[in-house]
Amino acid sequence: MMDQGEEGDEEEAWLQLRPVEPLPSQCCGSGCSPCVFDIYQRDLARWEAARASKDRSLLSMEETQSCPSKLSPETFLAFLISAVDRLTEDTYLVRFALPGNSQLGLRPGQHLILRGTVDDLEIQRAYTPISPANAEGYFEVLIKCYQTGLMSRYVKSWKAGDTAFWRGPFGGFFYKPNQYGELLMLAAGTGLAPMVPILQSITDNAEDETFITLVGCFKTFEGIYLKTFLQEQARFWNVRTFFVLSQENSLEQLPWSYRDRTRFGRLDRDLLEELVGSCRRKPFALVCGSAEFTKDMAGYLLHAGLAEDSYFLF
Repeated sequence: MMDQGEEGDEEEAWLQLRPVEPLPSQCCGSGCSPCVFDIYQRDLARWEAARASKDRSLLSMEETQSCPSKLSPETFLAFLISAVDRLTEDTYLVRFALPGNSQLGLRPGQHLILRGTVDDLEIQRAYTPISPANAEGYFEVLIKCYQTGLMSRYVKSWKAGDTAFWRGPFGGFFYKPNQYGELLMLAAGTGLAPMVPILQSITDNAEDETFITLVGCFKTFEGIYLKTFLQEQARFWNVRTFFVLSQENSLEQLPWSYRDRTRFGRLDRDLLEELVGSCRRKPFALVCGSAEFTKDMAGYLLHAGLAEDSYFLF
């Protein structure tokens, strides 16, 4: 018979194994089946049954495949980490291997759910691969780490040869070639991620004549992600890139090629209205960033004359 101290330790151990309820931001809101909350309810029921019978083996019933051939929205699959590159002080570009020359199977802009464990606590976060949708044998994810973030602690521990667990795909925006006259992409920080595969799918398709105006919001010039890629994309006849830097104040400190397409401060209502007005065709806007950024941009777009069905918030 356990004493009160042992019972308390046992109870604490079970509570640490309890599934973590997804954040509202982890739900894409597009009616995915199963939704992240459906998965949570399933795992919670499994945990409650295991706890009632005091049988932890019931928690390991989840199928996990080490050599995935196809993504699953319901089952986490194991992917080998082949490279971890530190882009900035707090941002990493991570490459995951796929078997042979297989493809991940995402549409441009769709996201995956990453599962991590820190201090015996399970956590899940959504990330969008930035690799081309047709990339063979690998996929890449851009991840920003935060000083107090649990998932950040997990990601910082990664090294080549480790394994990470993903499920998906999820996402409510499905791009079709020539569906819009112009895409106005508004991205803050790692909110650039869903824009990258959509942008590349357009420039890789000679039949797609969609105009693109991409506006990247960063703190500093050094903090701009994927500079080389964005410079290459801006050479296409239908692509324009602009940058808004909140912690810079001197154009003379920037390379010449950036000076005429960089603003300082924040992307405010007036600047966004100017950008919308400069679009060559009627724009459809894509927005991704922090919750505050997304909320602000939605309001600014409405003020600039775009209807609610003329923008999508990732």
